[in-house]
Amino acid sequence: MTSTSFAKAAIGLALLLAPLPASAHDEKPIGDAVNALPIFDAHMHYKEPAWTEFPVASVVELMDRSGVAMALVSSTPDEGTIMLWEYAPNRVVPELRPYHGSAGSSNWTKAPGMEAYLAERLERYPHEGIGEFHIHRLDISDEALFRQVIAMAKARDIFLHVHSGPEPVRWLYSLDRQVKIIWAHAGLGERAETVHALMAEFPELVADTSLREYDIVGADGGLDPEWEAILLAFQDRLMVGSDTWVNGQWENYTSIIASHRYWLSKLPEDAARKIAYRNAERLFGREISMEVIGKR
Repeated sequence: MTSTSFAKAAIGLALLLAPLPASAHDEKPIGDAVNALPIFDAHMHYKEPAWTEFPVASVVELMDRSGVAMALVSSTPDEGTIMLWEYAPNRVVPELRPYHGSAGSSNWTKAPGMEAYLAERLERYPHEGIGEFHIHRLDISDEALFRQVIAMAKARDIFLHVHSGPEPVRWLYSLDRQVKIIWAHAGLGERAETVHALMAEFPELVADTSLREYDIVGADGGLDPEWEAILLAFQDRLMVGSDTWVNGQWENYTSIIASHRYWLSKLPEDAARKIAYRNAERLFGREISMEVIGKR
């Protein structure tokens, strides 16, 4: 291990082991009042298989029923996002997923014409992110494309929404330290200590907690201690999400959002409000309230 990597590891361990402020432990949880909070769903997809079974009106009805005021939406293909955004422009923050045609999660960086496709869609529609895209295995031969993707995002001051382990996130920051990143699923499958370390290493990194609800809640029904530490330490940089990647997620949408409200109810009110919607207000320049429920 180099001296630099050793220092980073030591800093990360120190942050992980550092005690939380007494106020974080002493503040009363928000409890049932969480049900009055608007939710910003920071990880929604409206993929082609859902278009028939869940028409745009039914998607907004599900959002209304769950108290979801607004959502960050990406789709395979992008036409799904645009359909939903055109139907409910005040409820959808669109982002551009690269997947279309034969370009999917495992080969999109190698797909011919990808840079031109992204540029054309970004010029045509008001996307506020590029992603969610996967980096299953870091391939540094993709550097030229990623530099172009980063340049497109920076020119528009929008996010990259990245589904990956920690190393691709570090690599993207090494290409440009100013790139804005949302870490999808807070590193789905990564241990809590790894999530804590990466969030501490990059103070600008934002994450959504989609598919993490069962990690956050411990076996006793309370918050898992390691995840509680993450939620409190990084409460200014976390958002919830549903990840409607298959129709089964749409079928269970109200339950998914309820499961997020459950763990949010265990947090102090200020932290719960930040993660539920206030962070999204700041990051996307929106006013988010329950007043939009029932509207488009």
